[in-house]
Amino acid sequence: MAKVLIIDDDTSMCTMLKNLVRRMGHEAYCRHTLSDGVSATIAEPYDVVFLDVQMPDGNGLDVLFEIRNTQSSPEVIIMTGFGNADGAELAIKNGAWDYIQKTDSTSKIVLPLQRVLQYRESLKKTQQPPARALKLNGIVGDSTSMKACYDLVAQAAATDSNVLLTGETGTGKELFAQAIHHNSDRKNGHFVVVDCAALPENLVESLLFGHEKGAYTGAEGPREGLIAQAHKGTLFLDEIGELPLKVQKVLLRVLQERRYRSVGGKKERKSDFRLLSATNRDLDQMTRNSSFRKDLLFRLRTLSITLPPLRKRSEDIKALVTHHLASICDRQGIGMKGISSDFTDTLMAYAWPGNLRELVNTIESAVSVAIEEEMLFSWHIPDYIRIEVARASVDDHQSKKAFREGANTSVSSLPTFKSYRRKATERSEKEYLEKLWHLTKGDVQEACRISKLSRSRYYELIKLHRITTD
Repeated sequence: MAKVLIIDDDTSMCTMLKNLVRRMGHEAYCRHTLSDGVSATIAEPYDVVFLDVQMPDGNGLDVLFEIRNTQSSPEVIIMTGFGNADGAELAIKNGAWDYIQKTDSTSKIVLPLQRVLQYRESLKKTQQPPARALKLNGIVGDSTSMKACYDLVAQAAATDSNVLLTGETGTGKELFAQAIHHNSDRKNGHFVVVDCAALPENLVESLLFGHEKGAYTGAEGPREGLIAQAHKGTLFLDEIGELPLKVQKVLLRVLQERRYRSVGGKKERKSDFRLLSATNRDLDQMTRNSSFRKDLLFRLRTLSITLPPLRKRSEDIKALVTHHLASICDRQGIGMKGISSDFTDTLMAYAWPGNLRELVNTIESAVSVAIEEEMLFSWHIPDYIRIEVARASVDDHQSKKAFREGANTSVSSLPTFKSYRRKATERSEKEYLEKLWHLTKGDVQEACRISKLSRSRYYELIKLHRITTD
């Protein structure tokens, strides 16, 4: 018997789902707010959670990751009254089992539940090998999002599949690639790093595949390429989105055959390497723009790991500061400096567009400023960060003040939440459609392509919101 939790503020939907689940022979429970739902998944183990998107206290997609990472790791089926392709994509990326609409038939709602319970049952029968401690040299963080990444590193290290690491600049993609290598069966082989963005376009093939004597002007002797150096080890292609299309085609064949030909060479050679790659670019968008090969992308991301930006794991900042401060002080031959709460509070309030790389540079700068002092304070942090934090604090204070004043003067006229949300949605839809109409100059086909709306739905909304088409 499985335990199912339904998080939905629609009591009739809760009752219907609860009855369906119980007729299937399982336990079902309901919660009507996100906060109560999350608390329930923390307090008790559940196998499956039905999670509504539009809730009185927020968006269900915002707590999906948190629910998935509670101790029982329940599978989550997202429900919505208004299907949205972008919402479906976001749900799947954050670990949802499925994305269903409340208007679906009963059979369509029950089917994903049956499948997910079958999956959970198969996991119980699969004998799991004992967990192996990961070597995470240089990687620091105990946040939920980082723990999820460590699980993916463990999965990647246990296989020989290609892995694509994605994330913003400075999130530590090379460190994670090294962790995969050092925890894999290839740990005794070379870890060969290639910065694709720094490769001279006219020498890319020579550097990757090597060349023979006389292959081109200046090739005075044969030279081994980086793919040959990675034999029995790991090849890490950083910023792979910068590879020229011509080289992408050659690389695809190398990945398929594990054979390559050096520039000017007549014979093919073998190289047994494992490929890891990384990028901060949207490769899916690049394939749509024909600047990256779709067939190569399929090869690259047999497994995929997306690293979280630092602003989404601010709880790790204190540990990161301690770790990197010790390293910096040791490298500079000075005693370990103390860290004031004022220093860490300021760092935690900053958004870190440069991520970990910017944080490390900031700590090093603070140490240089406080070279004769024993403790670090916010005063030692670069001015541009302190200014940004101060401005954000003032803006936040003013926003809260305006909200309080507005609430105090119009409490009696405040509409219900659902009414307010409906009107806000209508205003947003009308504004979007007006912009879409003017942007496309009335071209219905182009408007439907951009908005992903069907032609009939587009006309329906134009009429509903009385968009002027003259």
